[in-house]
Amino acid sequence: MDKNLNWVRRRKGQSQRMKKAVHTSFMTAVMIMVILFGISGCGERSNSGSDAQKEIELLNVSYDPTREFYSQYNELFCQYWNEHHVEELHIVQSHGGSGSQARSVIEGNEADVVTLALAHDITAIENAGLIDSGWMEEFDGDSSPYTSTIVFLVRRGNEKHIRDWDDLVKEGIEVITPNPKTSGGACWNFLAAWAYWQEQNGGAEEKTREAMAKLYGNVQVLDSGARGATNTFVENGQGDVLIAWENEAYLVMKEYPDQYEMVTPSVSILAQPSVAVVDKNAKEHETTELAAAYLEYLYSDEAQRLAGKNYYRPLKKDILQEFSEQFQLDMNLVTIDDFGGWDKAYETYFQDGAVFDQIYSEGK
Repeated sequence: MDKNLNWVRRRKGQSQRMKKAVHTSFMTAVMIMVILFGISGCGERSNSGSDAQKEIELLNVSYDPTREFYSQYNELFCQYWNEHHVEELHIVQSHGGSGSQARSVIEGNEADVVTLALAHDITAIENAGLIDSGWMEEFDGDSSPYTSTIVFLVRRGNEKHIRDWDDLVKEGIEVITPNPKTSGGACWNFLAAWAYWQEQNGGAEEKTREAMAKLYGNVQVLDSGARGATNTFVENGQGDVLIAWENEAYLVMKEYPDQYEMVTPSVSILAQPSVAVVDKNAKEHETTELAAAYLEYLYSDEAQRLAGKNYYRPLKKDILQEFSEQFQLDMNLVTIDDFGGWDKAYETYFQDGAVFDQIYSEGK
């Protein structure tokens, strides 16, 4: 792979694709249907001559809770890059709700790579003619280098005694979860809850719909993305429980020790964030090989351990076992295949007028 990394576009000066850099702290990022940007450089180089002035830029359009991970991963990849190249690499980050991010790429955000919350969002970009077919087979694990799951975050002491999905439909419980129309994490939340009640109700969909309507009737705020929902719960103090990515819950507990605790429901879902090269853009930018290398390096042992340290579950089983004390590895997890795959699941539950829209209107 290393020899192929030489074939990239070299540019002088700052790229015009990067309009501005916004540096955000963990819990103060405001996510209201806007795209936040960050930029990472490879650091100072000691090369002499014209090569020292050459620059390359890569734009990674990602979803909400990956900010901390990619901030660190970009530095790691830059170190790897510097071992083989003299160019100065700039990696630009964009974060927001996964569905909104996918639409931004379709509408002209010139991503070289996308690292989004679910495969359907990348398929939407593929259907727009920007990603070649077969992207899911390009990298291991269906192009999902790390996974997560869905948990509950409650305040220390858990005064409302929230233990499982049944507790979220009780009268007076205020739930925070993002909007599945704009957030990939919210789609995983919905499907995890649906799987629980389908199991409880023996597959009786009508009873499941009634329970889901009660759940969303208790939702106080539908933020556009997972980080926005976290801010609503943590910064604004709203709600009794946050339905969250596992990694997001861990980050909150790390940031605010002794103030929050995580509850693992009896049924959840294997959440598989997906990655892909945006082939049309990368070809135009002449960054195809760089983009592929950037995503391939996510599977390196170093990057897999970094994912674990950022509370994502590494794809490599041996490295995942290194975090066995951190993660509950025997959770009862359904998968997207139990819903017929993402294309069927999205059409059934999240398209305009589909099950979520029906349930949400019933609950309210």
